[in-house]
Amino acid sequence: MFTGIVQCIAEIRSLQRGRGLMELCLHVPLDLSDSRVGDSFCIQGACLTAVNLAPHTLRVEVSQETLERTTLGSHQPGRPVNLERALKLSDLLGGHLVTGHVDGTGRVLEVRRAGDNVQLRVEADPRTARYLVEKGSICLDGVSLTLGVCRRDTFAVHVIPHTLAGTTLKFLRSGDRVNLEADLIGKYVEKLLAGRGLTAGGPGEPDTGFWERHGFSPGSKE
Repeated sequence: MFTGIVQCIAEIRSLQRGRGLMELCLHVPLDLSDSRVGDSFCIQGACLTAVNLAPHTLRVEVSQETLERTTLGSHQPGRPVNLERALKLSDLLGGHLVTGHVDGTGRVLEVRRAGDNVQLRVEADPRTARYLVEKGSICLDGVSLTLGVCRRDTFAVHVIPHTLAGTTLKFLRSGDRVNLEADLIGKYVEKLLAGRGLTAGGPGEPDTGFWERHGFSPGSKE
C-alpha cells in the first residue's frame, strides 16, 4: 500500500522490452540501502516490484496488464517519474490509501494558473469517473489529490506549489495522458451493494424498485 505522497522524482535511465514485459532501470535520488529485491515501489502511480537494486539504481518489471492500463508503455529514457516506497504500518497516512493498481488513464484538458496554485482539469474514462466524488480523493500519476468539481467524466484538482515542486505534475500540458486510481473505498461499497441487489443492471446504477419495495418512494424525504 501507498499514500500518494511522492518521496522523490526518479529518472528512467533505460528500458528493455520483451514479450509481454518491460524492464525499467531508474535512477533514484534516495537511500535504497534498506530496500530489498521483491519490495514494492509506486512508479508514476503503478505498483511495481524491484527485481534488482544498487546504490541509487532500481530495476522493476512492468507486466502486459500494467502496460495496457497505464502510460508507462509510452515512456522513454530520460523521462522523470514520481516514486514512493511502500507504506510501513508505523508511517503517517498523509494522503489516502493507494494500492498502485491503476484503473485507467485520463487526459489533461486544461492546465490553468490559479493564484499560486495550478488547476488541472482532467477527463477520465467512464469506468473510473463513476467513482469520482467532490472533495473525495484521486491518485493522479502517483500523487494523492483532493477532487474539486466533478462533472460526468471530468474533474478538477488544485495543486499547491509544494506538490508541484516535488512531483512530475509541474510538467503536465494539455493533451497529456495521466494514470488514475480511484479511491478504493468506493469500489468495495459498489461491490457490496451489488451483492445485496441494491444496484441495477450497470455498476453504480441505483435500483429504485428496491427502495419502493421497502417503503421509500422516489422523492421521499424519509
